[in-house]
Amino acid sequence: MAFRQIPVYIVTGQLDSGKTTFFKETLMQQEWLEDGRTLFILCEEGEFELSDEYCRIRKIDRLTVDTPDVFTKEYCEDLVKKYSPAQIAIEFNGMWDLQEFLKKDFPKSWGLAGIYSTVDGTTLELYMTNMRNIFMNQLIESDLVVVNRCARTLNRVPFRKALKLQNPGAQTIFEDPEGKLIEFGEEDLPYDINAEMIDLDDADYGTWYADAFETPERYKGKKIRFLAQFFRPFGMAKNMFVPGRLVMACCPADVKFYGFPCKTDMPLRFDNKSWHRITAEFAMEKRRDPSTGQTAMVPVLRYISAENEKAPADEVVTL
Repeated sequence: MAFRQIPVYIVTGQLDSGKTTFFKETLMQQEWLEDGRTLFILCEEGEFELSDEYCRIRKIDRLTVDTPDVFTKEYCEDLVKKYSPAQIAIEFNGMWDLQEFLKKDFPKSWGLAGIYSTVDGTTLELYMTNMRNIFMNQLIESDLVVVNRCARTLNRVPFRKALKLQNPGAQTIFEDPEGKLIEFGEEDLPYDINAEMIDLDDADYGTWYADAFETPERYKGKKIRFLAQFFRPFGMAKNMFVPGRLVMACCPADVKFYGFPCKTDMPLRFDNKSWHRITAEFAMEKRRDPSTGQTAMVPVLRYISAENEKAPADEVVTL
């Protein structure tokens, strides 16, 4: 029989930030969960609890743990023998050190499958001001951060920037007090879109590319400066090239090179994959798709200037 790891999901966040609600309404609704029983380990008592009826219907076994010291290798192995779970979910205590917890010697049968964090939007600014280190430490390892009960008037940029610096790979979602998703808008951008020159930091390239791809009209006529690798695919005209970056959407397996084609007045010579800091103007041009024969307006950069640069310490950026 092939060895199978039991997926372990950790839900982190401060007390009453919505961890149990996230477990019940989001995690337990996913189609990729394994068939069978779920072991739910509660590490702190919150405002909401799972009812006996809900646990019976969803085949959930519950237990409470009061200290991280309980999680020894032997204890975890005994849990597997006792409950035979298809998956394990841990509602983590917001005052425990998550990074220290992850260093524990867990059984080989336990496989970390995801770390999800919940944040109460009504206290976000308070925690960022008065408990920043403790608060952000809970999010450093997160794959997904859900900020719930968030007022639509809240300035979301400082939190996005802080999280991007400490955990570039995390995806962030904001929900309003009614639980509705707050769509990403200009007010969420980590740079001033109305500046005379939009100067992108490395951490902002993925955000800019995704936003410019989805809403190119927002950038039409604007000047952009960013660090990029220059690449000219085989067969591309000498007055065209692609300045871009390797971008990771969610995991190392999906890293791809993303960039918009750039047009120059004169042929530009460079070594493929060489590094430069480019200044260009964002434009829209009508192009014909050779595969369909149809024409459409597509984003194009118009070259202004470039300076040679050294490769950055981390060549991969995130969305």
